[in-house]
Amino acid sequence: MRRWNGWIDEGAEPPAVASGAVRLLEAEIGPGAPPRDATLGEVVASLGASALADEAGLSIDPVDRIRHARGQSLPDWIALRSGRLGRVPDAIVRPATSGDVRGILELGRRRGAALIPFGGGTSVVGGVMPDLDDDRPSIVVATELLTGLHGLDETSGLATFGAGTLGPDVEAALGPHGLTLGHLPQSWERSTIGGWVATRSAGQQSLGFGRIEELFAGGRLEAPAGSMVLPPHPASAAGPDLRQLVLGSEGRFGILTETIVRVGPKPRVEAVPSWVLGEWPRAVDAARDIARARLPLSMVRLSTPIETATTLALAGEGRGVRALRAYLRFRRVGPEPCLLLVAASGDEKLVELAVREVGSIVRRHGGTGIGGSPGRQWLRSRFQVPDLRDALWELGYAIDTLETAVDWSRLPDLAADLGRTLRHGLDDVGERVHAFSHLSHVYPSGSSLYATYVFRLAADPDETLDRWRRLKDAASEVIVRHGGTISHQHGVGRDHRRWLAGEKGELGLGVLRDVSARLDPDRMMNPGVLLTDARDERSGRR
Repeated sequence: MRRWNGWIDEGAEPPAVASGAVRLLEAEIGPGAPPRDATLGEVVASLGASALADEAGLSIDPVDRIRHARGQSLPDWIALRSGRLGRVPDAIVRPATSGDVRGILELGRRRGAALIPFGGGTSVVGGVMPDLDDDRPSIVVATELLTGLHGLDETSGLATFGAGTLGPDVEAALGPHGLTLGHLPQSWERSTIGGWVATRSAGQQSLGFGRIEELFAGGRLEAPAGSMVLPPHPASAAGPDLRQLVLGSEGRFGILTETIVRVGPKPRVEAVPSWVLGEWPRAVDAARDIARARLPLSMVRLSTPIETATTLALAGEGRGVRALRAYLRFRRVGPEPCLLLVAASGDEKLVELAVREVGSIVRRHGGTGIGGSPGRQWLRSRFQVPDLRDALWELGYAIDTLETAVDWSRLPDLAADLGRTLRHGLDDVGERVHAFSHLSHVYPSGSSLYATYVFRLAADPDETLDRWRRLKDAASEVIVRHGGTISHQHGVGRDHRRWLAGEKGELGLGVLRDVSARLDPDRMMNPGVLLTDARDERSGRR
C-alpha cells in the first residue's frame, strides 16, 4: 500500500540520493532544510465529522477519507505533508460491478452529493480531490474492485478489463497468452487502465505501442443520465466517435466501468541503445530525423545538456559512470553532451535493422554510440524515479514536472524559454530553481517536452505552495505563448484548467459543457475538474 502522504510504500525507506546529486543541488539552489511533516494521527485528530451517515457500502473511516483526499500533484503533497487538507471526502464507496455504480449514482443524486472517481490516485494535476468551493457532501468512488480481465478475443486482439485494473495486473493477465498492451506510463505500477483513458495517457513507449487513444477500442461509461456502451468497431464512419468524448473526460461525464483495449503479441526482443550528441541543436535535428524515418521504434528520448548532467550526477560515481565520462572526453564530445535513448521492440532482425538505421542518422549529426548500459539502467529504474520525490522532500527539496507538445519549428524556442523561465522564476524572492527537460515522445510533425524542476521547501507550507504557483503559472504562460498544448499526457484537472480555453476556444469549451450537462444534469461528477462550472463563471473563478 502506498504511504498516505507520498509515493513510496507505507513503511518503506526513501531511496538514497547519490552524493553527487546532493552536491549538485546544493551548488545550484542551496542546501535544503528538512521539513517537519504532520503525522497521520495529527491529521486524523483535526478531521471534521463526515456529512454522511455510516450506512451500508459507505466508509466514513477517518484514515480512509484522508487516503482518498488528494492525488500526487505537488499542491496535494504540500497539503498532505503539512496536514492542511482543507476539504476531505465525506465517504468512500467501492463498487464491484456496473450495476453497483448505477446505484451509487442514484445515491449521489438522492443525497445531493458530488461524486469523485478515484482509480490509482496518481493524478498530478489536482484531478481527484473535493472541490474546495463546493459545499455539497462528496463521495469518492474508488474503482479498486472493478478489476480483472473480463474477456479476451485473441483472434481480434481485443481484451476487456475492469476499469480499476492496475498496470501490472493488465500485463500479468495478458502475459500467459503471449500478449501485451504495452502501455507503460511512469505511474504504471500504481495507475489504472480506466485512469489512462480518462486522462488520455501516453506510455513511455507509445511511439511503438500507441497512446491510449489508439489502444482504447470501446467500453462502458455509467453516467448520471444513463449507460453509454461503446462498441469496439475497428473503424466507423457513423458520425462523430463517442469514444473521443470519454477519452480525456477526467470523470466529468461519468464513471468508466469497463475498457476494451487493443492488444498485440509481446515483442520477442527489446533493445535500448544509447548515443551522445555534442550540442542541443544538432541533437534535436537528429531526433526529428529519427521521428520522420518512421522506423519500428517504441521510444525516442532525448535529454537536454542540463538533464544529461543531472542524470549522471544521480547515477553516482561508480566505475561505469567514470568510464563513460572518460570515453566522452576521449571522443571529444562537445562540452554540453545530450543523452539519446532509443527503444526498439519486435523480432530480432527488425530490431537490429532499426537500431542500425538510428545509428546512421545519429552519426550524420555528429553523435557517438555509448552502448546499451544506460538503456538497461533506464529499464531497471524507470518506475522507481518517482520515489525520488520522497527522498528529496526529506532533504528539504520540492520536485515537480510539467509537459507539453509542440511542432518542431517552435520547439527550440519553447525549450529555451521554458527552461529560462523556470530557472529564474523565483529570483524576486531570492530563491533559485534547478530545471531540466527532455523530449519524451516524438512525432513526425513535433515532439513533447517534459520538464522537471527542483526548488527548496520553505519553512511555511503556504510559502512553498506560493513558490510552486509562481513557477507553474509562469511556465504555463510560456507554453501557451509558444503554441504548445497545455498537457501532452498528464491531463487538465484543476491545475491546467485556466489555460484550456486558449487551446479549445470558448465555443469548444461550450460544446464540452453541453455534453457534460446532457450526461450529468445535476453537475455531480467531479466538479471543478477540467471545466469551469456555471457558478464558477458567475463568481469569476477560472
